[in-house]
Amino acid sequence: MGLTYCNVHFTKQPERVVYVSGSLMKSLKLTGKRNIRVRLGKDAIPAVIKPIKRAGKHLFLASGVQHAIKVPKSGSVYLRGLQNDEVQLGPLVGVLSDGPGSPSSPFSTRTGFIKQLLREGRGMCYIFAFTPKDINWQQDRVNGYFLTDSGKFERKIVPLPDVVYNRLPSRRAETSPAINQLRERFIRKRIPFFNWSFFNKSDIYRLLENDSFASRYVPETHSSPPPETIRDMLERHHFVYYKPSAGSLGHGIYRLTYLPKRGYFARYRRDGKNVLLRFGTFDSLMRLLQSRHGKTLQSYVVQQGIRLIEIDGCPIDFRFHMHKNGNNQWVVVGIGAKKAGRGSVTTHLKNGGSLLTPQQALGRVFGARADEVLQQAKQTAIRLAESLETQQRHLLGEIGFDLGIDQEENIWMFEANAKPGRSIFRHPSLRAEGKASIQHILEHCLYLSKFRRRDDM
Repeated sequence: MGLTYCNVHFTKQPERVVYVSGSLMKSLKLTGKRNIRVRLGKDAIPAVIKPIKRAGKHLFLASGVQHAIKVPKSGSVYLRGLQNDEVQLGPLVGVLSDGPGSPSSPFSTRTGFIKQLLREGRGMCYIFAFTPKDINWQQDRVNGYFLTDSGKFERKIVPLPDVVYNRLPSRRAETSPAINQLRERFIRKRIPFFNWSFFNKSDIYRLLENDSFASRYVPETHSSPPPETIRDMLERHHFVYYKPSAGSLGHGIYRLTYLPKRGYFARYRRDGKNVLLRFGTFDSLMRLLQSRHGKTLQSYVVQQGIRLIEIDGCPIDFRFHMHKNGNNQWVVVGIGAKKAGRGSVTTHLKNGGSLLTPQQALGRVFGARADEVLQQAKQTAIRLAESLETQQRHLLGEIGFDLGIDQEENIWMFEANAKPGRSIFRHPSLRAEGKASIQHILEHCLYLSKFRRRDDM
């Protein structure tokens, strides 16, 4: 099996003929062959080979071939030689997302990111975006959104892709029977589908507990804790975080504190403002939580509070944006240091936090030892990603970790996100990492689709 990069051209002949330059014939070991099968995504058709004299690696597809397997455009792309005189164009990469949106912005707030993916991927693969309703399962076709040279979307019908990168935005939609069926259909058709779903905090903590290495980096955590557990943790740790298992962006999080001579305190965010309340008894604290959330508290987790390193009296933690690379290895691609706003429960930027580079933050705390501390955190993040991947059964290609460093230099993992936000890449000093993140997604798509590049190509 070989992989080569070639120029694909279209001709107007209606026959199912492919014209192959001598150099490409040799690369694909097709010299002397008369027939071939041409594949795109999950579609393949037989065609006649006709060699042509032309310098370089060129493939001319007659319209009978192009229209039969829906090759979306001419230009440079990979060609993969398979067994039984079959060649595969591609890879054909699908990015799954959803609206609501408009014709110019069909994926709502994710449209900019998806355009960036499609723009960067055009020289590496046939890449398109689609929504669940764009799939025709009877014909195994997708009405996808491709990006034109001018940066606008155009719709084209293509076969089912070689690989799917899941960026569905809604936790609620992802648990619906329709989306569960969609994912299972891709798996039955042996189409790699990575970033299966959003993580649930309880599930992640439970998975990592099974790994003796990873468990030491997870603060004490309990799912659906009874009041007695919360009281016990407050007495032992003095402060805890109480947060929804399926939450994100810091919504619904409480920092609960117990000071033996002063009582109990709850810090949280309401109507865009930070709130701090004091309670004389533990029972009165719990009554507040019950009145605000009722039965939904059954899906909360309580987590040991950690005294993080601080800048200007404000705690900082770190978002590690992890990716699988083209060799299927976990790497750290981007790190943002998040400094909490005054009085904020979390370091989320929308809650008044600010973003720094890790060098800026660690330099202020550790001085000349900053790089040593950062390298240790990177190694830990990679090991945590490897552990998480081992413990769960679906394909992962991307993880966002929220890590903290306490005042004794211990590293802690607070959150793991299967579809991490990209706000850290807005920092002027992290834009190159943002572009590298896109590149890693594309490289991993090539890996999963078996379009694996050799160093000499």
